[in-house]
Amino acid sequence: MDPALITGLLSEITSSTNGPAPARLPLRVWSMSGVERLTHADGSTAILKYAREPFTREDRILRSAAQAGVPVPRVLGSAQGGGLLVMVLEDLGDPLREADDSEAATAAAVLHAANPPTCLPTLDQSALAALPGNALDHLQRLQAADRWTEGTDDLTSYLHALERAADKRAAGAHTAPFGWVHSEYHSSSLHIGPLGPRLLDFAHSFAGPGLLDIAAWQGLAKAQPPDPARLHALIGAYIAAGGHPDALARRGGLPPERWALGWHRVWAVEWFLTQARTWINDPAKDLGSVKVVRRHLAAAVDLLAA
Repeated sequence: MDPALITGLLSEITSSTNGPAPARLPLRVWSMSGVERLTHADGSTAILKYAREPFTREDRILRSAAQAGVPVPRVLGSAQGGGLLVMVLEDLGDPLREADDSEAATAAAVLHAANPPTCLPTLDQSALAALPGNALDHLQRLQAADRWTEGTDDLTSYLHALERAADKRAAGAHTAPFGWVHSEYHSSSLHIGPLGPRLLDFAHSFAGPGLLDIAAWQGLAKAQPPDPARLHALIGAYIAAGGHPDALARRGGLPPERWALGWHRVWAVEWFLTQARTWINDPAKDLGSVKVVRRHLAAAVDLLAA
């Protein structure tokens, strides 16, 4: 990302103060986005977040969430240019602790009760069923470019198995809760501070099956294989916190916890492959990405196609 472009867009946001430019302290920087803390001359602070496409709608999403009563940081200003979004957000400070499962269930229930903004894409039943085929197409295009070619026959087999099961297993995607999905719902996206919980990181939100958020809370780390029993308990806590009671309904011929854990992995794999082809497109990262995709596909086949 172009540092001069970020600075210029930040100046557009802060120019109304007529004061000196704020000091900037990087907190987290990724290949597609970054977060910094701004300190103004009067000692007040704010958060600078910048992101490149396809994550350039987050300011609109956060404003819609606030209007719907979802607890999120306030957007103090935003500007776009050159395929880049720059936002200045309320500084929530450092979290007091990590959110627990009960808080995760409550925050998810609040989000899923809100109407999603119209700018969000929709992952309905047909789009869900298409994910394995889309992922297979991405894989074949990578292989045609002489990438992901060595030792990846198992990935093709996994995706074919998921593609055969997709129509059957995608059934019930519209069963409630269906609506606003955070999509990156894990502990770093639920800030517990002095003012209470605040949901962060809405850049990849969509409208779709809310159970994917509840499944996402477990994370996708290697040390955390799918845990249907834990997810079943979390769905119960979600319902107790005001979530839709149909969250415990079977779908696609499966218990909701297996359905959600499996489809969350398929969704994640399709996104990893999309990034490998387009947004990141760095062959140096292929070896690590293949390992991640293999792990999640094996789990998805066990959950959905077994």
